[in-house]
Amino acid sequence: MSELINNSAQRKEMLKHLILQLHKGEAPDVIKARLINLLHKVPYNEVVQVEQELIAEGLPEEEILRLCDIHTAVLDGSIDLSAQKNIPAGHPVDTYRKENLELTKSIAQIREMFSQLANVNIDDLKKYIIGLKALLNQISDVDKHYRRKEYLLFPFLEKHGITGPPKVMWGKHDETRQLLKAAHEAVVVNGDITVDELRTVIAYVIEPALSAIEGMIMKEEEILLPMAMDTLTQEEWYQAYQQSPEIGFCIYDPQESWKPEGATVSEVEYSNGSNRIVLPTGSFSIEELVAFFSFLPMDITFVDKDDKVKFFSLGEHRIFDRNRAIIGRDVQLCHPPGSVHVVEQILSDFKSGKESKAAFWINFKGMFVYIEYIALRNDKGDYVGVIECTQDLTKYRQLEGEQRLLSYSK
Repeated sequence: MSELINNSAQRKEMLKHLILQLHKGEAPDVIKARLINLLHKVPYNEVVQVEQELIAEGLPEEEILRLCDIHTAVLDGSIDLSAQKNIPAGHPVDTYRKENLELTKSIAQIREMFSQLANVNIDDLKKYIIGLKALLNQISDVDKHYRRKEYLLFPFLEKHGITGPPKVMWGKHDETRQLLKAAHEAVVVNGDITVDELRTVIAYVIEPALSAIEGMIMKEEEILLPMAMDTLTQEEWYQAYQQSPEIGFCIYDPQESWKPEGATVSEVEYSNGSNRIVLPTGSFSIEELVAFFSFLPMDITFVDKDDKVKFFSLGEHRIFDRNRAIIGRDVQLCHPPGSVHVVEQILSDFKSGKESKAAFWINFKGMFVYIEYIALRNDKGDYVGVIECTQDLTKYRQLEGEQRLLSYSK
């Protein structure tokens, strides 16, 4: 027996044989027990290789997908993770794992709510459902977690010849999405539902969705992520890292930046083929960015570290006249001689780090105008420029009481 366990080729052949027996429905409980007993420690790469071979040998992907949950139950806790590498903070794998941790916490919160249902009376049921719905909305962010895998991770695995596991996992993603959709549709806030009916929804609709997410977390932690770490180059990981904000993150908000030492990365190729400006917290197309600055309820002017005017917003809220002729000019030349000394003082204090904000408010053409200068610094604290934000606060100073009902304004 020990010779079998220590022989990789024989171990994979036995694993394949047992999975095929499961596929045929031959005594599944007995076969599961044999898998656990014989393969107490199965290197994750062997699981992947067997799955890939089964697909290549003609076992339909739909069958692999159907068996995926059985594989998970059989292999859970028995996969050897000793070869996993240390992951630096901010690395895409670090983010995947921290998102999984937050998903696990949220699922625990939902199940804690389930345990409290017995104490909920009919008068408090709506409040209970609102809370449950909020948590379901939160874990539905898992779609972004899955899309980053589908569009930023799977293509690189396929480039390296690993095609089976991504196909199977994508299918499980879609199953989970459908389960979550059913859970949202079943939990209706403004509907008539009894406590007993809600218990049925929890058992037959919500719990399967939670279990599906947990199953995928296990597959990622024990198979996909270690395999990806062994396969992708640093440059490929960095491309995935750069493009991740375009899709977004799941519950967890990454705080650390990451760049592989000495990596040379070519121009990012975006998965959707569009030319987007990607920022740490999201992305814009050029059209969206123009509209964004045009409709801000304030006007903005940006001056770079060399005191050159580089940008101004142009929209209906502009208070002081601007024209494109000022682009590239020294900002000092854009102010009346009598106020240049104030501009120089602000720039000097911002550059030295002595100050970071300066505000003024004036009455101008019947408006109460608020003007604020804000120093911009990079993540190292170096001065990179200043923005001037100008806003008409006249109507805001007149507000009283509260406005809680929907009311559109022109």
